[in-house]
Amino acid sequence: MTPGGKLRASMKEQTVVAPFICDGIQTVFAEKAGFKSGYMTGFGSAATFGLPDVGLLTLTQMCEKIRINTYCSDLPLIVDADTGYGNYINVIQTVREYERAGAAALHIEDQVWPKRCGYMKNKQVISKEEAVTKIKAAVDARKNQDFIIIARTDTLAVNGWEDVEDRVRSFMEAGADMAFVDGIRTIDDVKAYSERLKGIPVLFNNVPMISMKDVAKIGKFPIVLNPFAMIQAWVNCERALKQLMEDQLPPSSEIDQSFFNHIIGVLGAPEYFELDKRYSNN
Repeated sequence: MTPGGKLRASMKEQTVVAPFICDGIQTVFAEKAGFKSGYMTGFGSAATFGLPDVGLLTLTQMCEKIRINTYCSDLPLIVDADTGYGNYINVIQTVREYERAGAAALHIEDQVWPKRCGYMKNKQVISKEEAVTKIKAAVDARKNQDFIIIARTDTLAVNGWEDVEDRVRSFMEAGADMAFVDGIRTIDDVKAYSERLKGIPVLFNNVPMISMKDVAKIGKFPIVLNPFAMIQAWVNCERALKQLMEDQLPPSSEIDQSFFNHIIGVLGAPEYFELDKRYSNN
């Protein structure tokens, strides 16, 4: 089954919760934890280069990260494609390259290029007509119909809900499989999201950090993205490095040989040890 096919099958069974991931070990952890998908975030991917999410990563760099993450895991990945890295011609190339790299789905947004993270100030959006053309190009470009095209709009913070509704309905008419309104900040926003776009499959980026039980009470979302684990990992890393600089090492009970063995097990080292035994002349 294709990655897109696996993701579609999971969505038929239940809401798919996709944690933010930005590198191979996070992807492996997500799969081991039992998640049915992961979200390869543009924000997180840029951060792995030590950069902010302001349109600095290229199509080539993102595709390389997709290949890394799909090589180490069978987890179907939803991948941020920013604006498609240009106009509709670039969108066509982006869809083809993402699909070839092994992504299950991508989302393309209606910001101007270079873009900004959806939660940064002073975003700008292109016209609805240009945005719709890019979605049409994306739909036409995919080789396999299982590959999921998600149309993202960032116009909520720019023009408000009326423009959001107009654009989303136009994106769906253009052939998008799902819509994604970014910039949702409060529970009231989530409620408006569910009510205003009722009947349209929409992805919810759970930045407000609402429990899944409460999300289910508000509305039905086929996919819910969650940034918490990735952000928490960064917070822990920063704290640990500050402790190390101050020579405040963690208690030996927290990080010991068993934890190291666990990590190399998660990363699949025993499989390579077995191969070494099979092919070694020693």
